[in-house]
Amino acid sequence: MADFASDRRRALVAVACVAFAVVVFARLFGFGSGGGTSLPSAAEAATETIPVAGAPSTAARVSSLVVDVEGAVRRPGLYRFQAGARVEDALTRAGGLGSDAAVGGVNLAAPLADGEQVVVPSRVNGSGGGGGAVVASGGAAGAPVDLNSATAEQLDALPGVGPVTAQKIVEYRTAHGPFTSVDQLDAIPGIGSSRIENLRGLVVPS
Repeated sequence: MADFASDRRRALVAVACVAFAVVVFARLFGFGSGGGTSLPSAAEAATETIPVAGAPSTAARVSSLVVDVEGAVRRPGLYRFQAGARVEDALTRAGGLGSDAAVGGVNLAAPLADGEQVVVPSRVNGSGGGGGAVVASGGAAGAPVDLNSATAEQLDALPGVGPVTAQKIVEYRTAHGPFTSVDQLDAIPGIGSSRIENLRGLVVPS
């Protein structure tokens, strides 16, 4: 009888040990306890930011233009402006008008264009430097430039007319005779209809 009780106790101890081992094993390896590594939920995954290669920057590039300001100003030189700037803005950037500037020869409201030259005329010699006299930004200093008597330097100072085109104008009138209409400028290589419209009022045939 004593042996039976002893065997029973051993069996109970063995069962308890096995049950304890099962519980410990289950806790260590996360079975049935909701532990272990969990996958992110759909909501969490949706909040992740994935960079896209080559995506455009949020900063938009601002249009700009470069203008050469010369003549009777305090600080002549090249200046950069935003699109829509006026001659008045160019003169301000150049330090303002010089003491000898012919203020009446400047159209302050004229819009600036990329690559053009603003020449402020001087009261001393009636020009912004180099001979005859214009503000090359949509306004003229005094009377319009005569296509048949203007020098290449005077023509060069007109808006959109560089030294090469100015020389072509002189050569054209030498070869074909005097201009009788501003529209004849269309025959000059490099001068199109849009540029002719910009020059109307600034140049005249004699």
